[in-house]
Amino acid sequence: MKLGVNVDHIATLRQARRTTEPDPVTAAILAEVGGADSIVVHLREDRRHIQDRDLKVLREAVHLKLNLEMALSEEIARIALAVKPDQVTFVPEKREEITTEGGLDIVKNRKKVEEFTKLFQKNNILVSVFIDPERDQLQAAKLAGVTMVELHTGDYANAATSEQQRVEYHRLAQAAITGRNTRLNVAAGHGLTYRNVAEITKILEIEELNIGHSIIARATMIGIERAVREMKQLISRR
Repeated sequence: MKLGVNVDHIATLRQARRTTEPDPVTAAILAEVGGADSIVVHLREDRRHIQDRDLKVLREAVHLKLNLEMALSEEIARIALAVKPDQVTFVPEKREEITTEGGLDIVKNRKKVEEFTKLFQKNNILVSVFIDPERDQLQAAKLAGVTMVELHTGDYANAATSEQQRVEYHRLAQAAITGRNTRLNVAAGHGLTYRNVAEITKILEIEELNIGHSIIARATMIGIERAVREMKQLISRR
């Protein structure tokens, strides 16, 4: 199973003081040394953490797959097409949210998703969509022309009881199976930690996990290289 490391929160810490450190590019390089398979960043419309320059420098400095999370925004699309990340992942975005709160509603936004997907695929950029683990969203994603989905694991991660977590786990497993059966590549992420990730690795249809906050939080205590190595070991036990 592959590991994508999101370094947004390194930029969050930097932007808290509007200074130059810590540097998300340095964090991405150390994550690569630690065994990451890809680097994930979200260039938000409000620029609350990752900045335009970060994305440009990451494209030049990182040798791994660069996955850019983005809203269905004309402005961000223009930037992405200029920088040319290896992958874009369409996500919902609200100014007032602390972090992404759920999957993008592909059923509701299918026409726009289809338009953006064609634009990026024309430029040889892989397109993924961040969705809730629901059959109708998977079907809509397939119809929109994307080849990859990232399942939102937030409900599983935030489950208040073991029974609720079991239900959400089953929902994720079924969605992953449905995705693979419709020839979609399946990734997953959001809210995954060192404590809850092991069960998710048992869903064989999921080929990639994208994790940020938990790794960065642990890295503040033990260093990002060790943090990434530990997560990589956890998700590689099959």
